[in-house]
Amino acid sequence: MKLRILYHGHCFDGVASATVFTRFYKSRVNREADVEYTSLLHRPGSLFDAEMFDGDENAIVDFKYSTSDHLTWWFDHHQSAFLTSEDEAHFHRDQSGKKFLDTTRKSCTEFIADVAHSRFGFQDESLDPLIHWAHIIDGALYDSPAQCVELAAPALQLMQVIESDPDDQFIEQIIRSLVARPLDEVAKSDEVQHRFRPILARHHETLETIRRKASYANGVVTFDLVDEGLEGFNKFIPYYLYPQTIYSVALTRGRHRTKISVGSNPWSPRPRTHNIASICERYGGGGHAVVGAVSFAPDEVERGRTTVREIIAELSKGLD
Repeated sequence: MKLRILYHGHCFDGVASATVFTRFYKSRVNREADVEYTSLLHRPGSLFDAEMFDGDENAIVDFKYSTSDHLTWWFDHHQSAFLTSEDEAHFHRDQSGKKFLDTTRKSCTEFIADVAHSRFGFQDESLDPLIHWAHIIDGALYDSPAQCVELAAPALQLMQVIESDPDDQFIEQIIRSLVARPLDEVAKSDEVQHRFRPILARHHETLETIRRKASYANGVVTFDLVDEGLEGFNKFIPYYLYPQTIYSVALTRGRHRTKISVGSNPWSPRPRTHNIASICERYGGGGHAVVGAVSFAPDEVERGRTTVREIIAELSKGLD
């Protein structure tokens, strides 16, 4: 019997969610299941292909809802959990007792663990460090910007590898390792540290690039990394460099998309007044109240730049 788990790719919470769901499923549903994984990324247009749901049972964790008849399990915690109102209505009609949403949760990992415990009697204390760090990382509950930019904790080093390494097969290997071994052991392993060292060097270079490229005005720090060829960055760098900012808006481009990343500073001296997910939804994106993103096609850079300007104008309104 095959279980297919589709998870939010290159995301610590997505990887941790897939890990916790695997442990729960093999403990309470089918110990002999053959588990396969598929990484999902937000992209323009359809997010799912029919052939993705090729398991006897199929689960989506930490990602948008699908109306596929072959979807068995679903867990999410994003405000923008549904592509359309019809998808949301489909979810509310579901009577399987295997599809769950709670937008108040800081991490999907914690949500899965709580549902697995309360509904299905599953609890595994060896997963507590993974659940704890997913809560901190996805909830942006760090002690300071320095904690998540300087990357001293092994869990944060693993986070950086998950977010930065383009090899989906290696990310799947991390999930399988976390299913079998403690978080710290996986994070400190030779294979993870071997990949982390060059990522850390690039991280320092990216920090300096953003320091050079970023500008701040009216409560918003912004930067465009398209010409630098940087597909991603540590999302707390803007607050490390500009502790006075309320929001950050950045543009990047990779092989599959032009991406606008919008965030709010957890340590801002002034309160956030905008729901970022709601802003991003108007451009086809989504996320949480405190962080979100919009994806366009790779060749839609100018559309992205226009959208960045519009989002900055909205976030800056009424600020000085």
